Parts: sequence; C-alpha cells; structure tokens
Amino acid sequence: MPDDRLQALVQRLREFSAARQWERYHSPKNLAMALAGETGELVAELQWLTEDESRAPEPERLQRIRDEAADVFIYLARLADALGIDLIEAAHAKMDRNEARFPAGSAPGHR
Repeated sequence: MPDDRLQALVQRLREFSAARQWERYHSPKNLAMALAGETGELVAELQWLTEDESRAPEPERLQRIRDEAADVFIYLARLADALGIDLIEAAHAKMDRNEARFPAGSAPGHR
C-alpha cells in the first residue's frame, strides 16, 4: 500500500476522533486493548471453520471478516499514530530482521 494512502487514513482517523473528542480515551494502552478486543472478534469469525471453509467463507461471513479486519487495522493505525510509529518503515525493518533470522530454504522439510 502506498504510504500516501496510509497517511490519508491516519489523518481521517485523527479527524474522526477529534470531532468526537475521543483523544482523551485514545492512549496507547487503551488503543492496544481495543486492538486486542477487535483481534478477538476477527478470530471468532474464523473459529471452528475447517481449513477449506476459512479459505472461502460464504459472502455474509466474509463481510463480517472484512469489517473485523478493518477494525483491527484502524486500531493498529491509531496506536502507531499515538506512538509516532511509521508502520511501513517498521514493517520493512521487521522483515529485514526476519530475512536474517529465517533464511530462504531453512524451513523444516525444505530441500
């Protein structure tokens, strides 16, 4: 996702929260707790499905999954904004570390 799309969303979330005077509730602690709650709601939509069902959920469930994934993303974006974390930069840095920790071809059973 281009950085400008993420920045536009972050700005929209800031404005949405400011218009409702929610900033006082949006501490990093509270945002992390809300993120965990929304992640649980996302997991609940997939719980008890078979592997095949989870790969191709029916349209109504897929819409609920989409909504819950959006909630997770929104809270993650708000948390990162509250802490001054550039999510794109952080993700690239983490992938750099992952590439060093888990070299290609090092998975068990890989030949």
